[in-house]
Amino acid sequence: MALMASSLLNGERAVVLLLLFRVLFSAPFSLLLFESVALSLLGFVALFVEISVESSSSPPKFSTRPGASPGILLGAITLPALMFSKLIQLSRGLPLEEVSLAAYLMFPSGGHGSNYGVLLAMILLWMLGHGVAAVKLIQHILQTFPLCASIGEALLVTAGLTTYSGDILGSTVTKIARCLITSDKANMQFSIKRSEISTIIQCYLLGLLLLPLVFKISIQIVDRFTSPSTHISPSCNDSSRSFLFFTLLMIGSTAVIPFWVELVQDFKMHPLWWVLTFVFSEPRKRLTLCVYWVGVIAVSVHRFYSISKSSKIERILLRKYYHLMAVSMFVPALILQPTFLNLAFGAALAAFLVLEIIRVWRIWPFGEMIHHFMNAFTDHRDSDLLIVSHFSLLLGCALPIWMSSGFNDRPLAPFAGILSLGIGDTMVPPLPNRGKRERK
Repeated sequence: MALMASSLLNGERAVVLLLLFRVLFSAPFSLLLFESVALSLLGFVALFVEISVESSSSPPKFSTRPGASPGILLGAITLPALMFSKLIQLSRGLPLEEVSLAAYLMFPSGGHGSNYGVLLAMILLWMLGHGVAAVKLIQHILQTFPLCASIGEALLVTAGLTTYSGDILGSTVTKIARCLITSDKANMQFSIKRSEISTIIQCYLLGLLLLPLVFKISIQIVDRFTSPSTHISPSCNDSSRSFLFFTLLMIGSTAVIPFWVELVQDFKMHPLWWVLTFVFSEPRKRLTLCVYWVGVIAVSVHRFYSISKSSKIERILLRKYYHLMAVSMFVPALILQPTFLNLAFGAALAAFLVLEIIRVWRIWPFGEMIHHFMNAFTDHRDSDLLIVSHFSLLLGCALPIWMSSGFNDRPLAPFAGILSLGIGDTMVPPLPNRGKRERK
């Protein structure tokens, strides 16, 4: 019995359940009773599904990352628990009726009679669409990128992408509704407060995520209208695809995505010009940070790349130096320029997305060079199809800072990701190695 209990409750599940109990214990049940019950049921169902998957003898439907646990409980609980924790935090500083999600669903502003029924139907339809999109997306991720992620990791990425894209899509629909419904009551009901930086980051990141789809469709259209009898050399074909890709990237980043940003936020100028104006509003501090970041990145990448090519040091140990580099880069910026750091994280993620798209599609002439360079820092947890380690590090540092925007009564909360990844996670690999040396 004890052996069965230990096999069912491994270390990962114990940590997730401990987190779940801690969050539920902190919740004011008089305010968030429905959300607490829903989160508890989600955890129970996710745990049951994960145990069922592990004990199943049938062949798996998807090819997941070798050696990784299913992680279904972790993937299903992480984002809802994070959002629920944010509600608990808001409940300590805002009136109760402004915090309770259940109160919003049951008593929306101005929601009486037929208006309430229409709004409730729209909410249910939105939730249904959100669920269908999440199911289709996780299937697409596991089928398109086999052996790149566990089910839990794919579930976590799917939940994050659908929530993130659904938020900006909801804001876009809201803005269109405000343009169509001109009454003051409707404008008050549909009003959403968003910062300029968050809008720019969301629109650009989601626009870049859609770039491969647009690029693929464009290639299919070009191939369909190209005569099959026409002989095109591979080099010419590569250069044509490269021209098409960079043209789409230029049009999207300078015209299409800025139009989306202006639609959501009502910018008085071009969003890219707004970014430049923001950076040069405090040129000494912000440009000094940029120069410092470029210097640290250049020295570190050159040094670690040389070590990885000529040394037998394990890749996972070598990559931990980048965690320490993240601490040296982000902690001073978080203390001195937190708002600028928010924008810098978005720009870095956008740059990583573009580089990864170029690497995956082997866009000439940079695709192969980026692929060979990135392979110097990969290990068994990455694959040739998709390399996500740098995304994990950057998102791990950025998300606590982004989540702490607005009301925040925990001064150390923005430092959580930087310190846990930069210091805590960096100290994990040497411990087993030291233990092995002691046993020897």
